[in-house]
Amino acid sequence: MPYYIYILRNEESGTLYTCHTADLEKRLARHNDKSRITKRYTKKYEGNWVLVHSEEYATRSAAMQRESFLKSEQGRVWIEKNVDMGR
Repeated sequence: MPYYIYILRNEESGTLYTCHTADLEKRLARHNDKSRITKRYTKKYEGNWVLVHSEEYATRSAAMQRESFLKSEQGRVWIEKNVDMGR
C-alpha cells in the first residue's frame, strides 16, 4: 500500500499544512468537510484547503521521514523554492 505526503494551502489565509496519509482523496475531503466537529489544526481556518503538492512512498516510515523533513526549516525552504502555491 502506498503512502503519501501532502501539502495543503488554505485559499483564504494562505496557511500551509503538511501531513501524510494512505488515502489522499479521502483526507482532502475530510479537511474540507465543515460538518465534522473536531479540533484539528485545519479547522481553525475559514475557506477551503487545496492540494498544492504530494509525493508517493512505498512505506509509511518513508512518508513520515519526508514529512518530518518538510516541517523542518530546511524543508520549508525547499517548499518555497519547489512548490507552486497557485497564488
